[in-house]
Amino acid sequence: MEISKSKVLFEEAGKYIPGGVNSPVRAFKSVGGTPLFIEKGEGSKLFDVDGNEYIDYIGSWGPHLFGHNPEFIKNAILQSLENGTSFGAPTELEIKMAEIITGLVPSVEMVRMVNSGTEATMSAIRTARGFTGKNKFIKFEGCYHGHADYFLIKAGSGALTLGVPTSPGVTKGNAADTLIAQYNKIESVENLIAKYKGEIAAIIIEPVAGNMGVIKAGDQFLQRLRKLCTDENIVLIFDEVMSGFRVAAGGAQEIFNINPDLTTFGKIIGGGLPVGAFGGKREIMESVAPVGPVYQAGTLSGNPLAMAAGYAALSYIKENPDIYDELEEKSKYLEAGFKHNLEKIGKSFAFNRVGSMMAMFFTEEPVTDFNSAMKSDTQIYAKYFHKMLDSGIYIAPAQFEAMFVSTAHSTVELDKTIEAHYNALINIL
Repeated sequence: MEISKSKVLFEEAGKYIPGGVNSPVRAFKSVGGTPLFIEKGEGSKLFDVDGNEYIDYIGSWGPHLFGHNPEFIKNAILQSLENGTSFGAPTELEIKMAEIITGLVPSVEMVRMVNSGTEATMSAIRTARGFTGKNKFIKFEGCYHGHADYFLIKAGSGALTLGVPTSPGVTKGNAADTLIAQYNKIESVENLIAKYKGEIAAIIIEPVAGNMGVIKAGDQFLQRLRKLCTDENIVLIFDEVMSGFRVAAGGAQEIFNINPDLTTFGKIIGGGLPVGAFGGKREIMESVAPVGPVYQAGTLSGNPLAMAAGYAALSYIKENPDIYDELEEKSKYLEAGFKHNLEKIGKSFAFNRVGSMMAMFFTEEPVTDFNSAMKSDTQIYAKYFHKMLDSGIYIAPAQFEAMFVSTAHSTVELDKTIEAHYNALINIL
């Protein structure tokens, strides 16, 4: 039997790169097998180094709203490239990017460009602390905000305990100011605020969680969270690194009609290139250097290639608002097909969808938070993943990630995906 090129490359990569990958989920550790090494992406398709073709529902983990390598983004990058790759100095395009983001997201009055989602969230927390003069912040179990030390915390023995580090290298000192609440459980937030009265600078939340599968925050939960933050002088941060410009032109906050104090962005605002941003109320953002005392910097922040790609993506969204109707129609069609398959085989697995983000869980209980998500059978998911891959469908190699639909997915491809889903289920259950 011929050994695949992906397997050869993976073994070679392991000699020089920890685990053979530059981001852990790519290693297929939770599903087993050898990760695919990709050669090319075009439209809704990925092509690996062995010449296999896949319908892709990862989309580089969200940014490819229009599929891979759309002509208008590619042209924007090529045109920018003619002028250089990086200057470490201001460009006019940074202003245009700030203008279009603040225009599409009303809660954002000023914005600072950074280089990744992690950089955006860690900068937002620092800004909130500097602005309020308080140290502690609340995050929710199961929400992922990047790999900064104080985010890699989970609850100890109950929601009222201080966080404990969940990764070597994260100190107890870093964990001490991180408080853990339960997603969609407002009482857990109220209890923490009461216990640490006057000490909490910020509450950060994914309004649409995308790293414990896809879970939507409840409307009333977010409304009460907004009121609590206003009443207690706490900065409310929406982490929209994944949902921003993905679920709506104004992000999840448009869907919920709730204005956070700060918002973090990533993914789509780079048009597929590495970028992030954080922004919000003018009075808070003016505490950031060089205007204010909160230091934040980055040599490649506002990189012209990333700005060109991001501006092309956001301009397309602004000029074509009906793309969200198209995404909703396609995503709803795929959801309906999956649910019909489940009915045919007599299963009622949990299925969550918000716009063009979706996830199926191998549990028949509703999934509304971290604890209910953890009831999904990950061993069955691993089998399901490989059956889908064998059918030419590329989904996340981990249960607790999202599927992303793009405008490039055709009805024919959606139908093929629905058929593969049915065949996978009847083979593994």
